[in-house]
Order: sequence, then structure tokens, then C-alpha cells
Amino acid sequence: MASVAPEVEKKEEEEQVVNPWEVSAGKGGIDYDKLVDQFGCQRLDAALIDRIARLTGRPPHRFLRRGLFFAHRDLNEILDIYEKGDKFYLYTGRGPSSEALHLGHLVPFMFTKYLQDAFKVPLVIQLTDDEKFLWKNLTVEESKRLARENAKDIIACGFDVERTFIFSDFNFVGGAFYENMVKVARCVTYNKVVGIFGFTPEDHIGKISFPPVQAVPSFPSSFPKHFSGNDQLRCLIPCAIDQDPYFRMTRDVAPRIGYQKPALIESRFFPALQGENTKMSASDPNSAIYVTDSTKDIKTKVARTL
Repeated sequence: MASVAPEVEKKEEEEQVVNPWEVSAGKGGIDYDKLVDQFGCQRLDAALIDRIARLTGRPPHRFLRRGLFFAHRDLNEILDIYEKGDKFYLYTGRGPSSEALHLGHLVPFMFTKYLQDAFKVPLVIQLTDDEKFLWKNLTVEESKRLARENAKDIIACGFDVERTFIFSDFNFVGGAFYENMVKVARCVTYNKVVGIFGFTPEDHIGKISFPPVQAVPSFPSSFPKHFSGNDQLRCLIPCAIDQDPYFRMTRDVAPRIGYQKPALIESRFFPALQGENTKMSASDPNSAIYVTDSTKDIKTKVARTL
């Protein structure tokens, strides 16, 4: 049998793309160690997990114990703030491209609920219906409808209604939020955004102009009705590792426009039904179990993988 040339074998091993719109890997699956090095984030170690448990008086969440959330940026600084008796707020989101959430979509929301309950802090949840209009073959009306449907599943996770604000971009962007968007936009060159996100000359300008929209919920001044007078309140973002590029950009810009850098706590991808080295995806309904699937649907999907 002919052997594989070393350069071909190396290319297969390195075949990994992880960004907010595409996740793919070679035969070995996602190399998370390589992502940590590539993105420049830090590994979430046992000392930080133990510190969370000590400060909250709760056992670490199972997603922490099992390593599903595995990386972070400046989480130690958020814990320093909390230990001094000060507050922070949480920010997470969802790009609504399907009728319902699947199990992978639930991971950040389930973990965010734990963080809100444990630290008793405010939370903002962004529904990027505008992003899905720009990237998917959807009308504005359909994008907004999917956002409303997804919001129902998010609400069902049981967030504190007194401390939670859910908004869609199409309905909310303007005022102070838009002011922060243009501040961010003026600080990011075309070459910089291409380097971070991999945009090409064939991409329309809507895609290139979108990143500030996802950046600015990490600045409290974007929400004057909720955080009036707290423009330096720190933000912690629970998200999957593929969202890191947005917030690398945000963290670079924040000090230049007078704001604090957001901190992140980042998860691995939830495996698809096809195996542990894959990612559950809304673009492939057979890879995922949705919260609206019937028992029969679930049995059929699982049987196909056996």
C-alpha cells in the first residue's frame, strides 16, 4: 500500500477552520489546544474553577467540571472585581437561523443561567437577526420571526426576569448603541477586519460592517436605561470558541474609546449526532436534536447514526 506523502499528511492535520460562520476540521476533529494558541486566550485551569466555587458558595457547574467550558480571557479579573464586592454583567447571544434551538445552542444559555444565579448579576441577550439576514438567504421579516421564535426557547431556560434584557438588533439598534457602533467602526481598518474574520473582495459590505454590532453590547453605555452611570462596568461573555474573533477585535478597540475590555469564558463545540469530532449545526437538521423534536423524531435521528 502506498504511503501518504508527509506534506499531504501534514496538510490534512492542519485542515481546521474556526470562525463565527464556519467550523470544520480534518480527520482528527477540532484541535482545541491549537485554537487556544491561535486565538491567544488562556486555558481554564482547576485553580480558577475552585475559585468560582469558593466565591459563589456553589459546586462548580458540570460544564466546568467536565471541561466543556475550557478557555477564557481575563476571567481572573472578573473574579477579582466580584471578590472586592463590586458587580459585573453578563452578555451572550444567538444568531437566529432555525425555528428552534438545538442542544448545542442551549449550552451557553444553560451556563449563563448558572452564572447569573451564582453571581446575581444583570444579563443582556442579543438576537442578531440582522446578521442572519446578511449571511443567510432570509428576508428581513423571516429573520425577525426566527428571532421571536428563538427568544421563546431562551426565555424557557429560566433567567431572572428582573435582571435580564433580551433584544433583537433590527428592533433595538440606534441611539447610544449606534453611537458605540460607529466609535468601534472608526477604530478598525479594512485590513484589520479582513485579517480577523477572513473577509474576501467578494463579500458584500454588509458583512464587513457587521462586527461592531456584536461588539458593543459588551459596553454598558450601549444600554443607558439599564446601566446609567456605570459606563466602566465590566462585562463577562459566555460563548462558544468560534465567537472569539468578534471579541478579540472588541478588546483591542475598547481602551481606545474609553471602555473596559470584556472578559470571556469559552466553550468547546457540542458534538453532532455523527460523532464526537463534529459540531451540531442548524444547517444540517440531521446532525442536531432540537428542543421541539418529538420522541419519534429523536429516535429516528439517533437510529440513523447507529
